[in-house]
Amino acid sequence: MLLPTQTSWVILAGGQASRMGGNDKGLILLNGKPLIQHVIDRLAPQTSQILINANRHQSQYAQYGQVFGDEFKQYPGPLGGIHAGLLHAPTDWVGFVPCDSPQINTDLVARFCSEVTAQTDILVAHDGDYQQPVFTLYHKRVLPKLTAFLERGDRKIILLYKECHTRYVDFSDSPQCFVNLNTPEELAQFGTLS
Repeated sequence: MLLPTQTSWVILAGGQASRMGGNDKGLILLNGKPLIQHVIDRLAPQTSQILINANRHQSQYAQYGQVFGDEFKQYPGPLGGIHAGLLHAPTDWVGFVPCDSPQINTDLVARFCSEVTAQTDILVAHDGDYQQPVFTLYHKRVLPKLTAFLERGDRKIILLYKECHTRYVDFSDSPQCFVNLNTPEELAQFGTLS
C-alpha cells in the first residue's frame, strides 16, 4: 500500500477566478483567514509535502509554501496546474486539491493512498453522483501523456482518463468535502454557515 509519506500534494490556485470577479480565490478571506489557509489546515496533518500552483500573486502564496506557475501559458485550466505539479513535486505520486474547498476530508490522503494498485496511473474522487477531477492523485508516469495531451490542445480531462489506467475513490459518504466557493455569494453564504 502507498503511504501518505510517499506522496506530495499540490494546492491548485492557478485559475483566473472569473466567477469571483477576477479576485485570486485562494487569497480571499473566509472567517478572517485566506481560503488557502483553510485548505492547508486540513491538509497539513495528512502530508508533509504541500506545494502551491499559482500563476498570480506568487509572492503572497510563497508565505504558505513552495510556489510554481504553469508551464503552459495559455491557462489550460486545472490540467495546467496538474502538469506543473507533476514536474515540480519530489515524489512519484502527486495529489491535487483546489484552493477554494475549505472542508477537505481529514482522511483524504489516506483514502487515496489505500486505493492505489500497481497498475494505477490516476485516482479521482467520486462523490456518489459525480467525479471530482480536481481532487485527484497522479503517478508521474502520466507526465509524458499529459504533456502531449496539452501540446495538441486537448483540455477535456475525461479524454486523458481514457488514455490512462484511471480508478475512482469513493467519497459518497462525505460530499461536503467538495464544496467549493466560486462566487462572492457562495463565499458569503458559506461564511454565515460555518
